[in-house]
Amino acid sequence: MTIAITGTSGQLGREAIGFLKSRFDPPALIALARDPAKVTDLGVTARAFDYTCAPADLAPALAGVETLVLISSSDFNDRVGQHRNVIDAAVAAGVGRIIYTSILKADVSHLLIAEDHRATEAIIAASGLPATVLRNGWYTENWTGALGAALEAGAMIGAAGAAQFTPATRRDYAEAIAIVAADASHAGATYELGGDEAFTLAELAAEVARHTGTPLPYNDLPPEVYQGILESFGLPAGFAAMLVDVDVKASEGWLYDTSAVLSGLLGRPTASMASAVAAALG
Repeated sequence: MTIAITGTSGQLGREAIGFLKSRFDPPALIALARDPAKVTDLGVTARAFDYTCAPADLAPALAGVETLVLISSSDFNDRVGQHRNVIDAAVAAGVGRIIYTSILKADVSHLLIAEDHRATEAIIAASGLPATVLRNGWYTENWTGALGAALEAGAMIGAAGAAQFTPATRRDYAEAIAIVAADASHAGATYELGGDEAFTLAELAAEVARHTGTPLPYNDLPPEVYQGILESFGLPAGFAAMLVDVDVKASEGWLYDTSAVLSGLLGRPTASMASAVAAALG
């Protein structure tokens, strides 16, 4: 079986390649990246692959690929169009199965970020390619990656109120990709994936304070105030609006999942919030 993974210069793709290398000989793996020079250290075949290219230009990079893992684009400029390019190229190249990293409850979610994923899932379904859809919840690193700034500012901020999240770490999601990619029996499945532990942002802030010994409140802000602060950090207005929307609508349960499907795939509990905080604080 030959497995190719897109976006391997990013953190999720790199982690997934690492897990797959423990299950396959490296020649059976292909790292796809806009700049192949950035992924040569992965020790597998590297091929140039840019989501913005036409399908006819992308298809040669998928020659011989049986399973393609499409990690959703991090470029919010026409993500659906970029994903369509990849899917059309996979069809043209004769790829046997596609795995797509979507978002929790994509088919019904009211989150703005779910719209691109819902559209992409529809394109995959229309393509006729056997598919496995991994509907990932929020990533714990979306918060722990900014703990330094929060500690420096003396508070965590957001607009989620008392909403509960069930995120998982990037490493857990990456291992799930590897497990599903390595086993063709997952074709046709859609998995809703969340971590085992639910928590609020106030509880996350309290855990950080426990680890550091420094008080760290969670300051819940009006959405428009949070939006302005995010933009003051240099985030584009559209991206900031998406993050605010996630917080505001989290209370509706769109990023809350207690199915334990992820830990079932992994065969172990997902990483705890406390362990993720400890890792982030180093």
